[in-house]
Amino acid sequence: MTWWLYLLRCGDGTLYCGIALDVEARLKQHRDGKGAKYTRGRGPLEVVYREACSGQAEALRRERVVKRLSRAAKLRLLSA
Repeated sequence: MTWWLYLLRCGDGTLYCGIALDVEARLKQHRDGKGAKYTRGRGPLEVVYREACSGQAEALRRERVVKRLSRAAKLRLLSA
């Protein structure tokens, strides 16, 4: 099973970081208001980055690292 780290760009220009087994299904949850509280009311939402991880533990570790990055560093991730 491949876990994914993903970044969403919210309608207000902010970035949201999360993990999921199925990024498209998770995006639908976010769009339906059933995802993270942060993304509610911040649509439209767009997946701008995804990174495969070997398992849930690795995805959680990577999410922790990415969430600590500055906005500028996250934007550099998008262009890499």
